[in-house]
Amino acid sequence: MEEYAATFEIESKADAHAVERLLNRLYDAVREESRTVRKGTSDSTATMTDFAAMRDAARRHAPGRLTVVYERREDEPFEE
Repeated sequence: MEEYAATFEIESKADAHAVERLLNRLYDAVREESRTVRKGTSDSTATMTDFAAMRDAARRHAPGRLTVVYERREDEPFEE
């Protein structure tokens, strides 16, 4: 499995606003995906709960760190 990680240090109000906008957009994209593809599944509910918690935390503008990790599994192709 390949792993890629990026860390963003939140050290100013401008950084906090950028992270808030990023997480709002990410939440919206995941919500839309859940509505169209995973509607009604238990994993969509848990995913939306997790993303809502991150989005809400970012609204409280405080110093911190955002880390994004992408793990790529080449041995598991998408279902067709």
